[in-house]
Amino acid sequence: MVGPEHRKWANKRMDFSFTDEQRMLRDNLAAWLREHYSFEARRQASLSDTGWRADMWRALASELGILGVALPESVGGLDGGPVDQMVIMEELGRALVIEPYLECAVVAASLLEAAGGAAAHALLGEIAAGETIAVLAWSEPTARFSFRDAATRATRDGAGWRLSGAKAVVAGAPWASKLIVTARTGGATGEAEGLSLFLVDRAAPGVTLTAYPTIDGRRAADVTLNDVALGADALIGPEGGALPLVEQAGDRAIAALSAEAVGITRFMLDATVDYTKQRRQFGQPIASFQVLQHRMVDMFMQVEMATSAMYLATLKLPLDPVERALAASSAKVTVANACRFVGQNAIQLHGGMGMTEEMAVTHYFKRATVLEHDYGSVDHHLARFDRLTRLRAA
Repeated sequence: MVGPEHRKWANKRMDFSFTDEQRMLRDNLAAWLREHYSFEARRQASLSDTGWRADMWRALASELGILGVALPESVGGLDGGPVDQMVIMEELGRALVIEPYLECAVVAASLLEAAGGAAAHALLGEIAAGETIAVLAWSEPTARFSFRDAATRATRDGAGWRLSGAKAVVAGAPWASKLIVTARTGGATGEAEGLSLFLVDRAAPGVTLTAYPTIDGRRAADVTLNDVALGADALIGPEGGALPLVEQAGDRAIAALSAEAVGITRFMLDATVDYTKQRRQFGQPIASFQVLQHRMVDMFMQVEMATSAMYLATLKLPLDPVERALAASSAKVTVANACRFVGQNAIQLHGGMGMTEEMAVTHYFKRATVLEHDYGSVDHHLARFDRLTRLRAA
């Protein structure tokens, strides 16, 4: 799985083997997380005032170098690709890392790279070095899951812009210093044309964040933009033509969160198998009961289907937008179903212990529940898949 080679796989048999470098990346990251990121340390960080550990974020850059793994060497990256990020996200999911790798190193970074320009280039270097966190603010209180539904508006103000609107449930925003905001510079809500991207300083006058914890132990914020004054260089990417860039970043986010979900569901499956071997009823481990063995086989099958969908979504990221989107929506549905099935059964087979805060599986299920709806629900992606299939067949 070599990033730059993806395009030539469009009409060939896909290669699901990893390179030596990718296997080394997985092994080194897994070993580092086992040593430095215990479940209890993660739980305490989540309960702290800040909700995370800034030193861990810096370590992801300085010790592991994974914040810029998919970025070009010109900004301090490793010139990798989506497969490398897939490997990373699966291990971060297995360790239930709360730091905003998905939001910053995957979504924001890929969007900045696609948008181009001096401001984006400079910010990419800061992200790769762990100096700055940027997140995409796109969801709105009156919108559902479509990027087209943005009602936030930017109007010309001399050489600059004035930005007004509201964003909802912006994951990682309390830890970010920069926001990439979707706003309309033309067109009406729901239209493809007229969507633009703006780079906004979190501390800028008129920007208000209302931060809160989410059910998965992370942090998000609602963002109010009240006549925020922006310079001309705040606009990144094409004016009024940012929708393809945002949709591409959204599909990349789905591929990455699918990998995180695979790591999470594998952990829940392994934890459930281990627990049923220890828990005894009628003088024997409950893992010896055939009905529970069948249940855990069903859990295993769900994890494997999610893994296959993850591979497909990742490998199709460089292809044409319709093929990419079809694979992403298919993966989102498959992974969401796996999260629900594996998570619910993990809790049930753990019994009452599965509902306690001290058990890791509880927290993994909470994160899996969030991932079900992140970047679109099952219903949204089923409808998207149907629409794109009809479009391709037309």
